[in-house]
Amino acid sequence: MLPFSDEELLKPVEITIDKVRPMLISDGGNVTLLKIENGKVYVRLEGACKGCPSSSKTLKFGIENALKNEIHPDIELINVG
Repeated sequence: MLPFSDEELLKPVEITIDKVRPMLISDGGNVTLLKIENGKVYVRLEGACKGCPSSSKTLKFGIENALKNEIHPDIELINVG
């Protein structure tokens, strides 16, 4: 259980995703934050990232690790394809 409400997580999550976004854009992709619910961050990969064979690595080692390092180690990222 995270010590933050979903509303409290919104701004830090947006800031963290914005730090990762240039890497995605440089590869022809992007990510959209859909919602935060019960401490889970729901996103959608777009452009070249959508369906890319490396997209699971991008989610896990790029976006989710950044969220865990910058916000809380128990945060969870879910891709809504």
